[in-house]
Amino acid sequence: MASPIGFTVTRVPVAETYPLRALVLHRGAPPEVAKVAGDEQPDVATFAARDADGVVVGCVGLFPAENGSWRIRRLATAEEWRGLGVGTAVLAAALAHVEAHGGGTVWCNATPAGAALFLRAGFEQVGEAWEDPVFGPNVRMVRKG
Repeated sequence: MASPIGFTVTRVPVAETYPLRALVLHRGAPPEVAKVAGDEQPDVATFAARDADGVVVGCVGLFPAENGSWRIRRLATAEEWRGLGVGTAVLAAALAHVEAHGGGTVWCNATPAGAALFLRAGFEQVGEAWEDPVFGPNVRMVRKG
């Protein structure tokens, strides 16, 4: 999927997203810090947005969860690409993957600032915000399938 402002979204090996995930979600920590248990399982789908030079500027992981649901993890967009549709595009790729694999409920934990992206994609906030020890304030977002 190509964008008129110069990025393309494709499914990628998860390791290609570790540098961006570490930069955005772990305040510039080394890329290996960005690994999540289960990242490399064959049924986990990882999508990345790449700029015209091939640099990963956005990413998201999609994990099969219990009861036929799916969990979105580690959605990240490079700071200079925020507000340009990158997050929306990688999330759309993940949601298209869900539909292509039988649909189902999709959920995630999001920062309050990031929740707006999920709201625009048809998710609803479930419950109250809480404090995650690594990522700070979080809310649960759910999109019924």
